[in-house]
Amino acid sequence: MKRNTDELLTFILDSISKIASLHNPDKLLMALSEMSRDIVFADRCSIWILDKRKKKLWTRVADGVKPIEMDEKVGLVGHAVEENKSLVINDVQGDKHFNSEIDKKTGYETKTMMVIPMENNHGEVMGAIQVINKKENETFDEQDLKYLTLAASYAAESISTILLMEEINQTQKEIIYRMGVTGENRSKETGFHVKRVAEYSWLLGKLYGLPLRECNILRDVSPMHDIGKIGIADAILNKPGRLTDEEMEVMKTHVQIGYDILESSELPLLQAASIVAHEHHEKYDGSGYPRGTIGEDIHIYGRITALADVFDALGSERVYKKAWDDVRIFKLFEEEKGKHFDPKLIELFMENKEKFFAIRNEFTDV
Repeated sequence: MKRNTDELLTFILDSISKIASLHNPDKLLMALSEMSRDIVFADRCSIWILDKRKKKLWTRVADGVKPIEMDEKVGLVGHAVEENKSLVINDVQGDKHFNSEIDKKTGYETKTMMVIPMENNHGEVMGAIQVINKKENETFDEQDLKYLTLAASYAAESISTILLMEEINQTQKEIIYRMGVTGENRSKETGFHVKRVAEYSWLLGKLYGLPLRECNILRDVSPMHDIGKIGIADAILNKPGRLTDEEMEVMKTHVQIGYDILESSELPLLQAASIVAHEHHEKYDGSGYPRGTIGEDIHIYGRITALADVFDALGSERVYKKAWDDVRIFKLFEEEKGKHFDPKLIELFMENKEKFFAIRNEFTDV
């Protein structure tokens, strides 16, 4: 199966036009995979990413199978990546480097294969594109190799950008989490408090019906809810007993301090974190602070984080109190439904208590 020059040019231009219009990384990668597969009339295509830290190769995109992870030197893909060498193999079963385990698991018979290593802008191998089984039982040839090499070169540029943006995004999340931990450590909170609040918040968001993207944002930013405590004096923050009215007014300023730290950032994650920091002490009946916002005028991030934070804080020992047992916590929740807390969130929590217990058990303080 071949294309003439005009057909090839039309195919490439159409593919690039489609790919350029995509902004979702997963959809873009799938389109790159489809282009690589179809340019050489292969049956399947996989995009493999090299994780140098773990010394693993894993499929970011894989036609017809679930994601695969394997040691970086295993199989024909591992061989191509290790040697930084393109492979055209028309008798895969007879090749000494072939890893038959994947075929055994999937029931798919690999007959012919091409593998093209992909390099980043620094000339480092970052993974590979693999196509399997030329259609109509034909074999891959040098022309196919040229076409796939062209596709792999274009794919490498796009994938490098995606991986860089994901690394930057992950770095932002890590910094946000570490800043949250720093704020909690100043007030001597328990070790996994911010982690538990993050996971409770994600679960509440999912149960509430928020889109997955919003749930993930909430999980990423909820650790920053008390970042403003860095501006509160230790004598108040760690006082072993009830605060005076004057001290409580000072403590309440942590929500405004946190908001002021975060709200001027142009980063979407920090903008979301500013909402959580500012609104997690608002109450559904309007009796909270700093603005006395009522009901659903309180951002859903603030309503969710408020419940997640109180559940964990009440169940954890502090310098000023012993941990509450669950019966006492749930009694308070029922009493404060529609007062302190969004009644719908309380209902969702009570209907799914076991899921919250599972999170608490997974991240128990040592």
